[in-house]
Amino acid sequence: YVRAGPVEKLHFNPKNVNAAIVTCGGLCPGLNNVIREVTRALFHLYGIEGKVYGIVGGYKGFYDPKTPPINLTVESVENIHHEGGTILGSSRGGFDMDKILEFIRSKKIRQLYVIGGDGTHRGAFKIHETCMEKGLHVAVAGIPKTIDNDVDYLDRSFGFITSVEAAQTAIRAAKVEASCNLPNGVGIVKLMGRSSGFIAAHATLGSGDVDLCLIPEVPIVLDGPNGCLPHLWRRVKKNGYAVIVVAEGAGEELLGESTETDASGNKKLPQIGEFMKKAVNDYFRKQGEEATVKYIDPSYMIRSVPANATDTLYCMQLGQNAVHGCFAGYTGFSVGLCNNKMCLLPIPELVATSPRQMNPMGRTWERILAVTRQPNTRKITRKSMARTKSSSDA
Repeated sequence: YVRAGPVEKLHFNPKNVNAAIVTCGGLCPGLNNVIREVTRALFHLYGIEGKVYGIVGGYKGFYDPKTPPINLTVESVENIHHEGGTILGSSRGGFDMDKILEFIRSKKIRQLYVIGGDGTHRGAFKIHETCMEKGLHVAVAGIPKTIDNDVDYLDRSFGFITSVEAAQTAIRAAKVEASCNLPNGVGIVKLMGRSSGFIAAHATLGSGDVDLCLIPEVPIVLDGPNGCLPHLWRRVKKNGYAVIVVAEGAGEELLGESTETDASGNKKLPQIGEFMKKAVNDYFRKQGEEATVKYIDPSYMIRSVPANATDTLYCMQLGQNAVHGCFAGYTGFSVGLCNNKMCLLPIPELVATSPRQMNPMGRTWERILAVTRQPNTRKITRKSMARTKSSSDA
């Protein structure tokens, strides 16, 4: 892949550049940081003399008269990185190629910066392809956004470290609740992780207070020699309480796969947290005792906080390098950290193998087992063995 960074010869004359920035999908720590850094790079690093349009409310903001674009300036974005969320607002769906193209033409947009996940990036690439077909001189750059850290090829996604850090508050609260409701207190924390358990796993390792971690990549076995409920019973009998962290996408083999989808085409997930709460209560009753189970769902809390210092720095690198890529003449690309190097990646390759999943044969899961002492219920198959050989799950 192409190493990101400034180039000697510019493809665009800064005097003629109008740009647009849009955020789509769910919230993530660092969105405002990326908006700020793209805007500042356009004006400060390249001295553009045109406008930077902030598209309000996702893709539909290109054409919805109720949410007209806002004018982004260095002054207007000066302090937005101190706030969570996105000043542009966001939404799922709303992609209308003809209307988006009409906006690009009418505002003479030369550079478009699209911040979002897999579906958003597919839309960005469609815009790129259409602009090429129509002969429009537009550079389209994607900046990958997912709180789940499940974009393939990238070392990490922005906001992930902040989210893991924010999840510690919920885990500590679960421990306090569980430890104060003796003798059988259990705290359950449900964290984000639709297809992958990176947040749940890293939050568990960062806490050191978790007795059971459940992720989508490893099937949940409730009872029997390797059951999680007997393990939980033993931990409660030993310590008086226990803490569970569960990713929202875990347990599909127990709850079944949902057929409903949201506006982005993502399947709606069953309530694994509530399921586990009932399962714990039922198991303890079968043992002739009652459990006091406290269920905490901080999902929206951990994604709406401002980015921490580490993610703030990462967002700066992403924003600046997206602008560098556009001025170098690249289009249809996304930007990210690969093997600790900032790179420009073709959007089709980035989304083709996403969402990435955690390797159940890898080091991170082994660390989970060592910390929680829970039974290992991963399935050892030829597929997982092949993934082990090709994965660098540190």
